[in-house]
Amino acid sequence: MNLVFIAIACGVVALIYGIVTSQQVLRASAGNQRMMEVAAAIQEGASAYLKRQYTAITVVGVVVAALVFVFLGGLSATAFIIGSLLSGVAGFIGMNISVRANVRTAEAARTSLQKGLTIAFRAGAITGLLVAGLA
Repeated sequence: MNLVFIAIACGVVALIYGIVTSQQVLRASAGNQRMMEVAAAIQEGASAYLKRQYTAITVVGVVVAALVFVFLGGLSATAFIIGSLLSGVAGFIGMNISVRANVRTAEAARTSLQKGLTIAFRAGAITGLLVAGLA
């Protein structure tokens, strides 16, 4: 069997597991009203940060993509653009899940240390799985 197909299959499995795990994390309780207010403020800051960061990175990415096109050709430039977009998607989703998981981890830890650690581990695994799966 071709190794490329095996790699793609492993990527798809990682993505599916990441989706299932993110649903588990987001189903957990977000805590009381005050915890949700603080979490909303953190989410707003994280979104503003990502918007600013991705705006700057897009400018650099366009320049680099043009240089790759000039020096290495269209196929390499296309691969660079696809890789950049997928990396951005992984970063966006990872930040979103991480920020939303923080309050759920804190709430779970109020019940037991094990529940808090389980939520935290799952939330961290999501970003890793997305990066690996989208790669």
